[in-house]
Amino acid sequence: MNNDIRTQFNQVSQKYDEQRKKLIPCFEDLYNIATALAALEKDALSVLDLGAGTGLMSSFILQKHPNSKLTLIDLSEGMLDIAKARFSDHTSIEFIVSDYTQFEYTEKYDLVISSLSIHHLTDSEKRELYQKLYSIMTPDSIFINVDQVLGNTTYLEDLYKSDWRTYIENSGLEPDEISSAMERTKLDKMSTLEQQLHWLTEAGFSDVDCIYKYFNFVVMFARKIDN
Repeated sequence: MNNDIRTQFNQVSQKYDEQRKKLIPCFEDLYNIATALAALEKDALSVLDLGAGTGLMSSFILQKHPNSKLTLIDLSEGMLDIAKARFSDHTSIEFIVSDYTQFEYTEKYDLVISSLSIHHLTDSEKRELYQKLYSIMTPDSIFINVDQVLGNTTYLEDLYKSDWRTYIENSGLEPDEISSAMERTKLDKMSTLEQQLHWLTEAGFSDVDCIYKYFNFVVMFARKIDN
């Protein structure tokens, strides 16, 4: 499955940022709210971006905390090549081509972010990831996950899919771009929002919440407050 993800996102990497606004009905809300939630007192943060792709989410965080050190990790080398070009003027950014669920982290992070990536993991992989994240985060750190979730019922899931399909069909995307986006949904392994909030709490996080939700697009938030 990792090879499938790597291949499909390598293929779309050059157009990914341009397409994203047309693929996400609530694009502005998702990224602006996630950025607002990164409200840590110190500016020079150690930030980990999981499934960083082209570095879009990291670019928002860097605008808010310009003195931060960022680590961007992604399976797709093609995506990270775009990120490297985006951040060519920044020296405090590390790029890692790897599976972020398996990577052995040696640092601690004040802020962990992820954008539309974790839904590619199985239930057990999500649960294990949240536990791993808790272990590599500093006290008073924050985790923000912008992602898609599974509907609690078949009816709700069908409603979510119908709304998204209607949106992208009227977004101005070319037919082949829509077809490619639909094909990538076959990689999805979405879990419900309730399951994920439970797994975050189970991992030890505090103040766990869904701050924003539009159909199946959500912004999840959690804090690590102890040592």
